[in-house]
Amino acid sequence: MNNAQYDYLIVGAGLFGAVFAREATDKGKKVLVIDKRDHTGGNIYCENVEGINVHKYGAHIFHTSNQEVWDYVNRYVSFNHYVNSPVARFEDKLYNLPFNMNTFYQLWGVTTPQQAKDRIAQERAPYADLDPKNLEEQALFLGGRDLYEKLIKGYTEKQWGRPATEIPSFIIKRLPFRFTFDNNYFNDLYQGIPIGGYNALTDALLEGVEVQTGVNYFDNKDAYNQLADKVLYTGKIDEFFDCQFGALEYRSLHFETEVLDEENYQGNAVVNYTERDVPYTRILEHKHFEFGNQEKTVVTKEYPHEFSKDNEPYYPINDDTNNALLARYQELALTAPYADKFIFGGRLANYKYYDMDDTIEAALALTSKELS
Repeated sequence: MNNAQYDYLIVGAGLFGAVFAREATDKGKKVLVIDKRDHTGGNIYCENVEGINVHKYGAHIFHTSNQEVWDYVNRYVSFNHYVNSPVARFEDKLYNLPFNMNTFYQLWGVTTPQQAKDRIAQERAPYADLDPKNLEEQALFLGGRDLYEKLIKGYTEKQWGRPATEIPSFIIKRLPFRFTFDNNYFNDLYQGIPIGGYNALTDALLEGVEVQTGVNYFDNKDAYNQLADKVLYTGKIDEFFDCQFGALEYRSLHFETEVLDEENYQGNAVVNYTERDVPYTRILEHKHFEFGNQEKTVVTKEYPHEFSKDNEPYYPINDDTNNALLARYQELALTAPYADKFIFGGRLANYKYYDMDDTIEAALALTSKELS
């Protein structure tokens, strides 16, 4: 006899779980969402500080060329016209990103696309015969030493926590040079920030859905499993299986956020610090994501570091070793005796870096498959 109270238990109230919960609820399913954090939204959660929506877990800029995804999110929120145009800082000089004609002018004083191409060819020439074995050699082969030393080396070493000579070359498959004066970081058709912040999106997705926050699924896993016919698990797949084959590796981040008694600290939402001896990779000034004019401002310094059980997993390290380990967990998820009860989805369960539009696309695909 089935005594389940819910059709679906969703472990994780992030964007993936919220989309699935919305779709399942709209199809008449009874859903319970739980999350160990004291809030919904996962890593896109915003905290209101001094009237400013602070991206608590790092900058999130929505961008997509997927018409279905864009139409979907616009059912729940409207977006402003923010365009991501980060600036890089090296030895007190500023450079526009991504690499474009503004960057090339700032580096070398070139003013035409042909001059820029000629200078890049000149920079690359000493490394033309390299067969790149690591990231440093790959970057030199693609763009030469000046660009590498100023805008790639230090930032990448901080991100990965090791010298560029110890980072695999495939991390930089190419350098996206633009020979136009265009500082828009993304090439997607649509881009912006939800008006009112990302909480407006997740609150709308979870409207009418039963949600419990501050609840750790693993504290009473068996009891929670019995509450529902099926369980959608969006956490770390290795943790679900008690890391029986070993732990998947991640890079992590921590953030230092402060309120400043000034109106405008850096004039841009994102400024990257590309020197190796500056310990943080970037500073966010959150009000600029929404064109704020508050009297004070809130800034966050972002520090990459090694992952441990006491901090958040942000970036999967998808090398051969970890991918092989992932395959073992995925096989277990398909073949375990209780496999029909559990569904795995989201960036942690799939051990894959997702942009927000990827997350929504994957969640909608899962709901179509599961609820059709």
